Amino acid sequence: MFGLFLAVLNRGTALFENNEGAELQGKFDNTGYLAHIDGAISAHRRAVQHIQESHGEMALYASDLAWSLYSRFNRTGNLRDVDEAIAMHRRATRLTSEGDSDMPGRLNNLGIALEARFQHTGDLRDIDEAITTQQRAVRLAPGGHVNLPGWINSLGISLLSRSQRTGDLRDLEECISTKQRALRLTPQGDKNMPAGLSTLGNAYAVRFGRTSDLHDLNEAITLQQRAVKLTPEGHAHKPGWLNNVGYSLQARYENTGDPCDIDESISVYQRAVQLTPEGHVDLPLYLNNLGIAFQCRFAHNTDLCDIAESIAAKQRAVQLTPEGHALMPGRLSNLGNAFESRFHYTGDLRDIDEAITAQQRAVQLIPPGHTEMHSVVGNLGNALQCRFDRSADLRDIAEAIAVKQRALRLTPEGHEMMPGRLGNLGNAFDSRFQRSGALSDIDEAILLMQRALNLSPEGHADLPSMMRRLGLFLHRRYTANGSHTDLEASISSFKLAANCNSGSPRQKLDAATRWAHLLIRHFPASHDILTAFDTAIRLIALIAGVDKTIEGRYNELRESPEFVLLAASSACLHGRPDKALEWLESGRCLVWSQFNELRTPLDELRLRDSALAQRLLDISRRLEAVGTSRSQVDFDMPLSQKISLEEEARAHRKLGRERDDLLRVIRDLPGFEAFLQPSPSSALMSHLPKSGYIVVIIVEERRCDAIALSARQDKPLHIPLPNFSLAKCNKHRNDLRTQLRSRNLRDRGETMAVLDDGDGERGIRSAIVGRHGEPATQAVLRALWEEVVSPILKKLEISKMDRSSTAVPPRIWWCPTGSLSFLPLHAAGIYGSGKFISESVLDYAVSSYTPTITTLTERVKNSRSIDRAVSGLFITSQPNAPGGSPIPGTTKEVRSIYDMATESGTRVKKLEGSAITINECLDYMGTFSSIHLACHASQNAADPLKSRFLFHNGTLELGTIIQRNLKDADLAFLSACQTSTGEENLSDEAVHLAAGMLAAGYRRVVATMWSIGDRYAPEIAKDFHQYLQSHRHPATGHGFDGTDSAYALHHAIQQLRLRLNGDTETALLAWIPYVHFGF
Repeated sequence: MFGLFLAVLNRGTALFENNEGAELQGKFDNTGYLAHIDGAISAHRRAVQHIQESHGEMALYASDLAWSLYSRFNRTGNLRDVDEAIAMHRRATRLTSEGDSDMPGRLNNLGIALEARFQHTGDLRDIDEAITTQQRAVRLAPGGHVNLPGWINSLGISLLSRSQRTGDLRDLEECISTKQRALRLTPQGDKNMPAGLSTLGNAYAVRFGRTSDLHDLNEAITLQQRAVKLTPEGHAHKPGWLNNVGYSLQARYENTGDPCDIDESISVYQRAVQLTPEGHVDLPLYLNNLGIAFQCRFAHNTDLCDIAESIAAKQRAVQLTPEGHALMPGRLSNLGNAFESRFHYTGDLRDIDEAITAQQRAVQLIPPGHTEMHSVVGNLGNALQCRFDRSADLRDIAEAIAVKQRALRLTPEGHEMMPGRLGNLGNAFDSRFQRSGALSDIDEAILLMQRALNLSPEGHADLPSMMRRLGLFLHRRYTANGSHTDLEASISSFKLAANCNSGSPRQKLDAATRWAHLLIRHFPASHDILTAFDTAIRLIALIAGVDKTIEGRYNELRESPEFVLLAASSACLHGRPDKALEWLESGRCLVWSQFNELRTPLDELRLRDSALAQRLLDISRRLEAVGTSRSQVDFDMPLSQKISLEEEARAHRKLGRERDDLLRVIRDLPGFEAFLQPSPSSALMSHLPKSGYIVVIIVEERRCDAIALSARQDKPLHIPLPNFSLAKCNKHRNDLRTQLRSRNLRDRGETMAVLDDGDGERGIRSAIVGRHGEPATQAVLRALWEEVVSPILKKLEISKMDRSSTAVPPRIWWCPTGSLSFLPLHAAGIYGSGKFISESVLDYAVSSYTPTITTLTERVKNSRSIDRAVSGLFITSQPNAPGGSPIPGTTKEVRSIYDMATESGTRVKKLEGSAITINECLDYMGTFSSIHLACHASQNAADPLKSRFLFHNGTLELGTIIQRNLKDADLAFLSACQTSTGEENLSDEAVHLAAGMLAAGYRRVVATMWSIGDRYAPEIAKDFHQYLQSHRHPATGHGFDGTDSAYALHHAIQQLRLRLNGDTETALLAWIPYVHFGF
């Protein structure tokens, strides 16, 4: 009797414990807290212990314990848990009768646990048993059973796992059909729908890897994104579904090269990592995939922050992966790939040693017959070749070739990686050829790369890269054997790569530049030269598009200026100065040109389609705002902040894509075919200033040319400059730079060499002299006169001005290129001592500068009068700004200007020092058409929009000014130092404040090339404004008109020269820095 009582008590206790375990399991499913699952397992264990094996409830309690153990394994990756879970599932199925309605579910759960252990250990016996067990579960399930879709889906997952391990396409096809059936049986709104969608998407993604059919990949992404959308926030499976989306987006990027895909892939991976708790078994997987995505993007943009993120994520993934885990070899190999990628960029040997160590360990750990063996082995070969390329150790390249040959043998025919395997082996033979010179090696390299290209699907992102590599191989063989067949084939390969419809623009640009260089060297008369340059310059604009930040665009352009000048020089050589102009306009000052495009008036388009015009205006404004304000991701930022910035980057790129799509629509309209396209020469000629000349000067290694434009001419005038050269230009620049440094001409407040009360000079005298025994500055100005400016003036038939004449002197807008941008063309001349002046450009014309022809022609084309309500002058001095030396002369300067303007009745506002804030200054810039800033300035070459003016109450950044969109801006007088200096590595991008103020909307700008003396700046400014006031047109009223600003500066400089009593070295350095930009 007591035994019966005890049995009843134990059954009750077991039921209670099992119910408690189920409750804790539910809490764990909702929260992911380990304490809950630990409690559930303990409760379920007690339930099992309280009843006999033969009891009818034992199967249920064993099954529940098994599920809790499996759940904890999924969270922690502890193999003991999954081993015990499998044992308990087997116990449960053994205790369940064949016809029991619970049998299908218990078989399915056993299969799930076996598949999970397979993922960890790679033991094929587990996945075979899982599939057999789950197939039995599906067979036993009654039709219409509520859980049948889930059981079918589980079978599909196991089939997919085995297919990925063995490469068996039959498993993959059965997986897809199985999952499709599961999805058809799943009711809308069912909680299992997301799992079905995401795992079916995985199967399509895997099939894409075997067939390269993009339809499969697009279908995968659609299904996986739908799964994420249907899964509520906080759900335990949401990170997994996000990870699946990231994987497929990354795969599409690798095949199409669409940068939007890799950006979105990184974002969803980051979210997956963020949502996954520490210690979760899947966290290493998500980190590994995030690292791979960062490495993919690094290959596109070479941003070292991306490869650092990649290495950090992959290292953490390896650290969190238990020893013996089936995925450890792959994760080690991926980590090695990241180190190798960074080595390619930095050359740090520690990185390639780390890469080889990781790859060797991966090869040691991967089991024989593993489906990814070829990939792991191939990666080791790549790393060994990479080290050989740096160390020239023949043992490395011999081992690299042997390892890559093994990887090729291991790669199944038809596998998506086969072209890459062949190409990589070809690269290794090419590397050895460069060291050994054995023609058999380069022959093999060419054959392998040709085979790789033949196997690559049309539109694959790697095609330009492989065609480019083939071109390199063929050219190397031509160099070795002199075969013109190889030379022509090499040129053809580069041409094909440059014109690919898919792939990296950077790879295509490299191919296009090589195409052009080879034609110039070997076929200088070929008409294809112009086509090659056309292709390359179009690609330059593409890699520095408006979907990037300003800093990102400038980084992309650092290697482009010399090529653009080579193109223009070649066009001149071929008698096509018109084409030279078009290329210079398309390939120089790209960032400022993009600003102008974003602000292009849309009046004509608005008349045709107002809705289209408004859409373009809205997108352009948003692009301008995000391009100037977007922050860069920093490696040390918290993950949440990185995710936020990645989202901003994605939105930025999406806006760029939307704008491109919209422009295509607009260009389909009759009459708008050339809308916002680079202007042909004929269009440039049709909107020139009514008088004067624009003179573009091309300085290139082979030759130098000038191209003059005038409204009186119907085509550009080509003026060869045979006596000038790039070498001379660089020498003049270095001589002048040395002279400036010797006199500490850096900022306005520093003591510069000035004239004392007598005729002598104070400061350091430079020892540099020219060939006529002149000081350095005079020698440079003489050379510019004799070799550049005088020949141009003679060709233009511009005569020396009669100083007694009242005739208006002609204007010249200089548009120099390359290192000539840093030399003072406006001061070129032969200068003597005392009051004697031999000859200079000032005797012939009034000089201005323009960054591009379009900058000027757009002003002519869209000329309109200033709103009378804002016509006026705002002036400020900042004599004691923090971070700058005192410049007391600024106070005298602005007060003199203010008194002058007040006396003439000009609308004027003056605020000095701490009396004005940055925001107030910006407001006044909007309500006064012209400004005069007397202060310190600071240029930021890395990010020009961060260039700034220093105020007592903060800094006024150029980017902030540009965002104001000053429609009625007229004249900006920047009485500060080095506001038109530019940046050495971006000489053709006009990276200076003067060009920036033109982009901000000012029609004309007075700036300085180097330091200006605090003693003479007020005098220049006073004479400048005095000229403008004395030449005011009555119609100006109380407003302020800067139209004559170029003449005013010319006058002010001449007045200072008279006061300085001659053109000594010191006197020249006092007035030469002043320059005029714009209309």
